[in-house]
Amino acid sequence: MKLHVIIEKDEEGYYVAEVPALPGCFSQGKTEKEAIANIKEAIEGWLEVMEAKSPFVPEHAIAVSV
Repeated sequence: MKLHVIIEKDEEGYYVAEVPALPGCFSQGKTEKEAIANIKEAIEGWLEVMEAKSPFVPEHAIAVSV
């Protein structure tokens, strides 16, 4: 899975990472590298929570390319 991540440096010098496709999925780090590692963990956690709320049912899924 590939997702777009936006990383910006805040006024305190931290790098803040956001995944626009996953509402509420944010993280940060003291360096850009740390922010990227942290947002990867945040994405995994976000996906686990969403899976627990609504389990994946293969027979109800389709693949769509855009």
